[in-house]
Amino acid sequence: MSNKLCVSLTYSKDNTDKATVAFVIANASVASEQETTVFLSIEGVRLATKGYADDIHEEGFAALGGLIESFIKAGGIVWVCSPCFKKRGLNEADLIAGANIVGGASLVELLSQGAACVSY
Repeated sequence: MSNKLCVSLTYSKDNTDKATVAFVIANASVASEQETTVFLSIEGVRLATKGYADDIHEEGFAALGGLIESFIKAGGIVWVCSPCFKKRGLNEADLIAGANIVGGASLVELLSQGAACVSY
């Protein structure tokens, strides 16, 4: 069995509850010594830009910006869907530290290596 988990996230401010819970799960996974990758696509790519998540705070949870920061500091991997990022006219210079632009082939490779995946 693989010790890899992928959290696929397609939301940002359009569903802050799902965006927050995805990073709660990702933090739990990386804390459990799983190689954990968050794959941001569709609207989720916006979370990889500086300052975007700063004002997102779902009741009962830690602030999303802090969850993202904690995940990366713990060794979590953040992948940002290249076509989704470009479609939204976002600037690579605005990426948060630790986020990397990738194509779909990277996700396919991760999943083919046996990574479990949960989607939000």
